[in-house]
Amino acid sequence: MLRMKCTHVALQVRSIERSVAFYERYCGMRIIHDRTDDFRVVWIGWGAPPHRFALVLLENDYEQNTQPELQHLGFAVERREEIDEIAARATADGLTVDWPPTDAGGVVGYFCGLRDPDGNLVEFSHGQPLG
Repeated sequence: MLRMKCTHVALQVRSIERSVAFYERYCGMRIIHDRTDDFRVVWIGWGAPPHRFALVLLENDYEQNTQPELQHLGFAVERREEIDEIAARATADGLTVDWPPTDAGGVVGYFCGLRDPDGNLVEFSHGQPLG
C-alpha cells in the first residue's frame, strides 16, 4: 500500500488579496511563496519551513458556478471553544455561517462552516481523528 501525505490543495480564486486575507484571519495561515508567471500563484501555510501543507491559490477570474453541496476544506482546531469564536467572528464580519456550530459526536465532532470569498466551503472542526 502506498503511503501518501496531502501536501496541498489548489484553489482557483478571483482575488488573491481577498483570499489571503480570509485564510490569514480565519485559519492563521501566512504567505510562504508568491510568484507571477502567466498569472499570480500564492502558497499559504503555517509555521516555519519545511512546510507540510499549503493551500495553493491560483488567481484567475472565472464565472461563479454552483459549488457541490458538501465539497469543502477541513481545518482542525485545538479547542472546542475556537469553533464558537470563529463562528462569532464571521457573524460580526457580516459573513453567513453555512454550518452553525454543531456537535455531531463520534468521528465528526464539533464543527462549523463558512465560505471563503470565492464560495468555497471551509469547515472548522474539533474532535475529529485527523490532523
